[in-house]
Amino acid sequence: MPNMTSTIGIPIKLLNEATGHIVTVEITSGNVYRGKLLEAEDNMNCQLRDITVTARDGRVSHLDQVYIRGSHVRYFIVPDMLRNAPMFRARNARGRGVGLARGRATVNRARGQRGGPRG
Repeated sequence: MPNMTSTIGIPIKLLNEATGHIVTVEITSGNVYRGKLLEAEDNMNCQLRDITVTARDGRVSHLDQVYIRGSHVRYFIVPDMLRNAPMFRARNARGRGVGLARGRATVNRARGQRGGPRG
């Protein structure tokens, strides 16, 4: 069974890191929700608390709690402090060098060998 953290993409990891912070969510209808992110699921369903809703026509209203279906999300705006989240550092730490290549052909080329037996 594969490791679940390796199958989750960086946007989902970032969304999970934003839990507990103030985020802004625009949905496909054009409404913008800004509030504290209580929970985010892998399919981008999210639950917000203490929300300010700005409708497409500019009207502003307040809600105590809201649950937004992930398929209705157009985009998220997360706090700038998450730029330093660990998932970005681990991704950028890898560089080019020995041991990062894939496949037998690359290894043989590094050893100065030509192709092997076929068939």
